[in-house]
Amino acid sequence: MKRLCIYPKEVAIIIGKSQTTAQTLVRTIKDVYEKEKHQALTIREFCDYMGLDYKEVFNMVNGIKTTNDKKSA
Repeated sequence: MKRLCIYPKEVAIIIGKSQTTAQTLVRTIKDVYEKEKHQALTIREFCDYMGLDYKEVFNMVNGIKTTNDKKSA
């Protein structure tokens, strides 16, 4: 089963910042979407807020390898 939620540790890796900064960002995004403390942040919400490609982040979080590398003839 594929995960639909994203956590601060993964956010930190994606944005290249500290985990503390990522936790603050997650809280900010959850505030924007009016989520309660116990509600998880979805990958879609994170991508929409940050302007990132959903499919790329979804694959990264779920460990799905993509074959975007095109070989030249």
